[in-house]
Amino acid sequence: MKYADIKIGDKASFSKTISEADIYTFAGVSGDFNPVHINEEFAKNGLFKTRIAHGFLVGSFISTVLGTQLPGPNTIYLAQELKFKAPVKIGETLTAECEVLEKNDEKKILKLKTTVRNQTGAPVIEGTATVMKYEK
Repeated sequence: MKYADIKIGDKASFSKTISEADIYTFAGVSGDFNPVHINEEFAKNGLFKTRIAHGFLVGSFISTVLGTQLPGPNTIYLAQELKFKAPVKIGETLTAECEVLEKNDEKKILKLKTTVRNQTGAPVIEGTATVMKYEK
């Protein structure tokens, strides 16, 4: 999508169901082997009574929207604010949505509302992203 075609209020989303493999893969890539994510015996005695997904695994779905849909390829991440609102368990289906709040036409910078919701519609992450759409 070209920057000029983007309007305030435009939205895009991405959905995915969290699997056990997603959690193990993210742990391997990130090095975050916190047992609350990968050890059910440990996690069942914790706050959430079961394993939960890494917060940044869930947050990465926002990056998927920004880099592939809105604004799309050649998007450069400048900043992201995240508020973790609820845990995400294996088997939950999440939808990340980004909505354009502001445009700086001179610098081709966008500010977007970023939200990830679970299958019931409850927010698990809320925040804002600032990105630049690189165009020659």
